[in-house]
Amino acid sequence: MTIFDAVLLGLLQALGEFLPISSSAHLVLLPYFRGMEYQGLAFDVMLHAATLLAVLLYFAKDWYHLIKDGLTKPTSKEGRTLWYLAAATVPAGVAGLLLNDWAEHTFRNPLMIAICLMVFACLLWWADRKGGKNECQEITFKTLMIIGCAQALAIMPGVSRSGITITAALLLGLSRSTSARYSFLLSTPIIAGAAVLEIGNLSPADFNAPLMWGFISAFLGALVVIGWLMKYIKTHSFDIFVYYRLLLGLAIIAFYFWK
Repeated sequence: MTIFDAVLLGLLQALGEFLPISSSAHLVLLPYFRGMEYQGLAFDVMLHAATLLAVLLYFAKDWYHLIKDGLTKPTSKEGRTLWYLAAATVPAGVAGLLLNDWAEHTFRNPLMIAICLMVFACLLWWADRKGGKNECQEITFKTLMIIGCAQALAIMPGVSRSGITITAALLLGLSRSTSARYSFLLSTPIIAGAAVLEIGNLSPADFNAPLMWGFISAFLGALVVIGWLMKYIKTHSFDIFVYYRLLLGLAIIAFYFWK
């Protein structure tokens, strides 16, 4: 892998992790379209670790209060939310452990990715129009668990972790900005868990120049993307992402059959 390809993959990870367009789909599709050998799940996880660092920094104040109150005042609003987030992470964690081999092979079929991109794009479009206006910062255990179960579907490339969690939150009556906030908070433990599990399988030889450049580009890109999206959705719908997913899905199908 060249440094250019690594930087490109890092930027795709930054865009796809937080925009509802599926980072895993793009990390699979770029090598497919360019005729590259798949970079491997370990490289993908390192890119996820970069975006994890970015989301931790962006929401550092939120996490400080959540962790502090969760440990010292577990019955307070922020304290309860921390433990709700921890419980809501379990479904995706279990899915990742049970379906890891399928995630690396079976789920990476281009046609399956195209179908997921398009089907869940339509679901996001519908949820965006049916979603509520609830801007409250407190959230119930039931609500977060439903969003957490939805997050488990993101093991399939093309679903989009941020896309499916935002969709679920919108359908539960939360506003766009509140949905995005909890989507990002909920992403933190699941990305961290995946990174910890996979980093243990890396050898010193894996830490080459392309991997490091990919990490840096994913980290810096993620900081920009998070800030932009949180401002964008205050005055805009998710339509632009829906249209992009539909067009990308059609392009994948066309390329698959007519290449």
